[in-house]
Amino acid sequence: MTDYALTVTLTAGFADTVHATRAALAEQGFGILTEIDIAATMKAKLDLDLPPHLILGACNPPLAAQALAAEPSVGVLLPCNVVVRTVDESHTLVEAMNPAIMSRLSDNPALADVAEQARARITAALGMLGGSPV
Repeated sequence: MTDYALTVTLTAGFADTVHATRAALAEQGFGILTEIDIAATMKAKLDLDLPPHLILGACNPPLAAQALAAEPSVGVLLPCNVVVRTVDESHTLVEAMNPAIMSRLSDNPALADVAEQARARITAALGMLGGSPV
């Protein structure tokens, strides 16, 4: 997998995985600010048929406030994107942006602690879904 994403693959359908992902994120203090249905957008704009693919813009307000206080320009990296997409009939992938990217892209050491807290919460949410996030 990639260094910029934390990933878990579930043996579950898309709708069940989306529901479980929302619940796990909420348990870790994340709300969903945005939702982009990639499959529907590609169908509408390009007439492409893609398997179900959803981007959830997840935000933990206290962590976002800390990050923005440390470096206002970090807003370009918020919210944390969490992707739920169908792999095949019985597998769904959940990928989340690795919040450590925030601190790697900045010389501001104050972001490192916030990024680690966010990473721990995202990893915990993915772990609640089953399997070990990679």
